[in-house]
Amino acid sequence: MKPIVNFSLKSVLQYVVVFLLCMFSNQVFSQIYEPVKWSTSVEKISETEYNLIATAIIEAEWHIYSQNVEPGGPIPTTFYFTENETFSLVGKVIEEEGHTKQDETFNMKVKSFDKRAKFQQQVKVKEGTKKLEGSVEFMVCKDTRCLPPTEVDLVFDLTKAKKVKKKVENKSKSDDSKKGLLTIFFIAFLSGFAALLTPCVFPMIPMTVSFFTKQSKNKSQGIRNAIIYGVSIVVIYVVLGTVVTWAFGADSLNALSTNVWFNLVFFLLLVIFAVSFLGAFELSLPSSWSTKVDAQADRGGLVGIFFMALALAIVSFSCTGPIVGTLLVESASKGGFAPIIGMLGFSMAIALPFTLFAIFPGWMNSLPKSGGWLNTVKVVLGFLELALAFKFLSNADLVLQLHFLEREVFLAIWIAIFGTLALYLFGKIRLPHDSPLTHISVGRLSLGLVSLSFTLYMLPGLWGAPLNLISAFPPAQHYSESPYGVGYQKASTIVASEANDSHAGLPDGAHLMPPHNILAFNDYDKGLAYAKEVNKPVLIDFTGHACVNCRKMEQNVWAKDKVLSILKNDVVLISLYVDDKRALEEDEIIESKLRPGKKLRYIGQKWSELQTIKYQTNSQPYYVLMDTNEENLIDPVAYTPDVDEYYNWLKEGVKSFK
Repeated sequence: MKPIVNFSLKSVLQYVVVFLLCMFSNQVFSQIYEPVKWSTSVEKISETEYNLIATAIIEAEWHIYSQNVEPGGPIPTTFYFTENETFSLVGKVIEEEGHTKQDETFNMKVKSFDKRAKFQQQVKVKEGTKKLEGSVEFMVCKDTRCLPPTEVDLVFDLTKAKKVKKKVENKSKSDDSKKGLLTIFFIAFLSGFAALLTPCVFPMIPMTVSFFTKQSKNKSQGIRNAIIYGVSIVVIYVVLGTVVTWAFGADSLNALSTNVWFNLVFFLLLVIFAVSFLGAFELSLPSSWSTKVDAQADRGGLVGIFFMALALAIVSFSCTGPIVGTLLVESASKGGFAPIIGMLGFSMAIALPFTLFAIFPGWMNSLPKSGGWLNTVKVVLGFLELALAFKFLSNADLVLQLHFLEREVFLAIWIAIFGTLALYLFGKIRLPHDSPLTHISVGRLSLGLVSLSFTLYMLPGLWGAPLNLISAFPPAQHYSESPYGVGYQKASTIVASEANDSHAGLPDGAHLMPPHNILAFNDYDKGLAYAKEVNKPVLIDFTGHACVNCRKMEQNVWAKDKVLSILKNDVVLISLYVDDKRALEEDEIIESKLRPGKKLRYIGQKWSELQTIKYQTNSQPYYVLMDTNEENLIDPVAYTPDVDEYYNWLKEGVKSFK
């Protein structure tokens, strides 16, 4: 098996001598953290089938994350197995229940494990196979501190496998997955009711009910036919969900959620659906389909009733198609059998009114009359489709780290969409197929007020408000043009002289680091070369995108005038992100010194190994003051929230350089 690229903290301990450096006045020490220990075991199901078990023992207060994490969150726990002629995988890796809660580090709900986590992968092996290998990549965090993504090799000895009496099914049935399916069902059920209130479906209720009541010889036959009709609607849509699940594979759908092309394609689809709902054009299936189905519906009996239900699905496609498509897209991204569950919920909501009104035709008198309100419902759904579309585009942007659709841009788009929706509901905007609006109904006014309130709620998000009600939709706060809010961001045209010295332009590899506009480098060699050019000491900032204590230092300590003055004028700042997952250039890929045989393929791996080897620590933040010959001017420090202490450390180091 080809080794998976990354490095392991366990191997670090094998090749690096770990020691504690007693610091002087600040009593700071360096330490390599290894809060997670992995062990492996094997269960024998049959002569050719085994369960590979990887168990993580996690130190108190630390935790690792689930395999399924939304884009913009922490690095998920990921297992790597390369199938070959000796074995093949059966299903996906199963994980335990864990805990799902709001993670302060990433400002989103994330599933994590503490103390102990067990993962199982079922495999089918060739007889005579004695050992299998794999690896696991994971991120471990503690309160507001996270360590760099780490990979550990796993070896499974089949000769020591314990026999199990019953085959362990490889399926994920945790409470979280059940809750996820229930959520899909509930949303789909509500979407079905929304589809009922569209101009393509609602008028068909009295027509269909009238057919059953007039054509049936007696009431009991009418009730039976109505129930068969409702069941037929459910079967048609569930079969559609089954086809989607079969086409993609129940276990592989979830992997599509972070696939760039999946998200881009469905962004375009949802935009098309939205434009259709807004009245630009109508989506429809070929007319020949409905003609043939209508002919079959005239046959009568059970077959005729089934084709009547199919005719409903085809004729109403211009209204239900975008809703069904959106549900299939959203449920497909959840994985498993979610598309089937989604179509079950949607079809039940469609079928129930037809069935119930056929059984109790007297209820028909309580239905509101058809009118312009039906088109209003359709337009509102169009705005919602358009808003949801940008979530898929955001996913693609996050995966590629393009920063085209950062938090502010995403929120600005949503503010524009829901603000326009409010204007539409208040009658200030008219769209094609809208009836003349002589007055605003109470329902329309209420919905308009909700849309306007939601728009106003999102506005502070442009200035850094967390917006907890919609935290699952926009990118995380750190994925932003101005992580601490628009009001704290200076114009990008500020020259480097304001950020550092009288230098008229930004040197090669430098940028102005927000929100304080400190001249900073993210490349060690370029930063060191510039320090030699201007003859200033170097401040190495070992940091991470997921490091909250790093952000606290930048916001609460670096922002103070006396500290900021040194950072801008007396040192050259080099910030090295140990969790940077961008790939290194081909000529920069080298073999790890900590793990012989492994290649360093990511930028973050390069900086993390530098910190571990040179300073015997892997925790961030970690600050080093050195001269241009790469010799320390003062003992390094870690998280130092005391402003005076950090200032004195900087001052003493700079003084040593002079």
